[in-house]
Amino acid sequence: MDAQATADKVRDVMFADDAASRMLGLRIAAIAPGRAVLTMTVRADMLNGFAICHGGLIATLADSAFAFACNSRNALTVASGFGIDILKSAKLNDVLTATAEEASLAGRTGLYDITVKNQHDELIAMFRGRSYRLGERKVFEA
Repeated sequence: MDAQATADKVRDVMFADDAASRMLGLRIAAIAPGRAVLTMTVRADMLNGFAICHGGLIATLADSAFAFACNSRNALTVASGFGIDILKSAKLNDVLTATAEEASLAGRTGLYDITVKNQHDELIAMFRGRSYRLGERKVFEA
């Protein structure tokens, strides 16, 4: 199986069991080795008391993109930490796109940068995730 086919299979296997991402209506727009693009439309039930998207949900979108990117090579990988900066509010019906890019992969650790933008290409958030590969475990067995 080539690298892209592996990433596609990881996407399918992970998403099938990812109740949180499905509950939020996340869609996987693209996946490739070390990269993933997910989208989310801001719904009324995602708004906080100020009528803007809850920051935790923006972080969840970015974290999901991070998870798909860092597992895309079929090496079972978890987050060891992350940080997020929210730069602009997201509003009802905004379509947010989280693009995860691998910045570094060395041994069992990785570093990923995720941008979250709205449908106007305005930067909403910057997320940096640190990953840890769990030995030789796989997302799926070939």
